[in-house]
Amino acid sequence: MARILAVDWGERRIGLAISDPLGLIATGLDTLEVRGPRDALRRVAAAATASEAGSIVVGLPLLMSGERGEAAESALRFARDLAGLTGLPVDTYDERLTSALSERRLREVGVRTGHHRALVDQGAAIALLESYLLRLKSRAAPDGS
Repeated sequence: MARILAVDWGERRIGLAISDPLGLIATGLDTLEVRGPRDALRRVAAAATASEAGSIVVGLPLLMSGERGEAAESALRFARDLAGLTGLPVDTYDERLTSALSERRLREVGVRTGHHRALVDQGAAIALLESYLLRLKSRAAPDGS
């Protein structure tokens, strides 16, 4: 399995995480501070190249109802443009509650999340990638388990 780059997309900050080549471990990368969609595309594409990603998963911020709002539509546009720029397969994956999980994990180790938004975004990308890898593993299991 090739490395997978996870993207916790945001208009100002983008959390990133990368899998190991076996698809077992998600490791956080530096959170990107971006200045608009073009800058975001360029920098995420550069991160994909630098981390030798074979594919990318972009978090899809669905509403709690499961419907797509403005943020989800924006993430879908970003994913489409990123696929065009990089030539890599780009998937989207439900990212609901990944930021909440990241904040909880950080609080458990004593980090005040209000002062460390970049760490929250990185943690959200890690949570997104962990969930995505589990889904891939369950699909690959012969019995579906």
